[in-house]
Amino acid sequence: MASRHGGYDYREFVAEYYDAAYETARQKDIDFFVDYSLRAGGRMLELGCGTGRVLIPTAAAGCEITGLDISSYMLNICREKLSQQPEEVQERVKLVQGDMTDFDTGETYSLVTTPFRPFQHLITVDEQKSCLNCVNRHLITGGLLILDLFYPRFQRLIPDPQYMSEIEDLPEMTLPDGRLFRRTNRTADYHREQQYNDVELIYYITYPDGRQERLVQAFPFRYFFRYEVENLLELCGFGVVDIFGEFDCSPLSGDSPEMIFVAEKRD
Repeated sequence: MASRHGGYDYREFVAEYYDAAYETARQKDIDFFVDYSLRAGGRMLELGCGTGRVLIPTAAAGCEITGLDISSYMLNICREKLSQQPEEVQERVKLVQGDMTDFDTGETYSLVTTPFRPFQHLITVDEQKSCLNCVNRHLITGGLLILDLFYPRFQRLIPDPQYMSEIEDLPEMTLPDGRLFRRTNRTADYHREQQYNDVELIYYITYPDGRQERLVQAFPFRYFFRYEVENLLELCGFGVVDIFGEFDCSPLSGDSPEMIFVAEKRD
C-alpha cells in the first residue's frame, strides 16, 4: 500500500518477515479463496497479493490470476517464490504494481478478492469508494467481489491500557539463516470519530552474534460495521450475495471473528 495505506511501499522489513509471520499462522483462508476461484472460472484479480501467500496456491490449483500490490518488496518476493513453481503455474500468473484505489490492469475478471483485509488500510470513504469503483470497472457483469474484513470487537475500539501495551502475537521462532524472530502488537492511539486505530507491529530480531534489532511498522487501520459496508457496496454498483463470519462459510454471528462479504456486480 502507499504510505496512507500502511507504509508497505517503503518498509522493506515488512516484506522480509511477512512469510515468517503468516505462512503458518494464517492458512485457514487459503482453501476458501481457492474454492471460490475454481468455481468462478475465468481470470481472477487479487488485491494486495503481497508475497503470494494466497495467489500461488490459487495458480497451483489451475486458476489464472493477476496479483496487484503497491509494494515492490512484496512483489519481488512473490516473483522469487513463483520462480520455484512449475512453468505451467508461473504462466497462469500476472503481477502488477499498483494502488488498489486507482488501477487499470487492462483486463476484466470474473472474481476479485481481498485476502487478509487490505481494504482496511483505506481510511477515508473517498478511498474506499475509489477502490470499489475500480473493482466494479474490472469485473464482468455478474462477477464477484470478496471483501475480507475483521468483525470489530468493541473492547478493542476504546482506549484500554491492556491493548496500548505490547502484546505478543508471534512467539519466538528461528529463521532459516539462524536469526531469532518474534513480534508484538499494540494500539498506539484511537480515532473513534473517524473509525480507525493507530496500530503498531513491533518486530524483534536477534542475530546469531547476539546483536538485537527492534523494528516498528506503524499504520492506521480502519474498522467497519456490517450495514456501513453493505451501503458502500450498494453505492458502488454491487449487491451482497453472502456474508460469512468465518472461512468455513458459517453465517455472521455476534461472536464471529471475520466479516466476509461476497458481492455481485449489478448491471
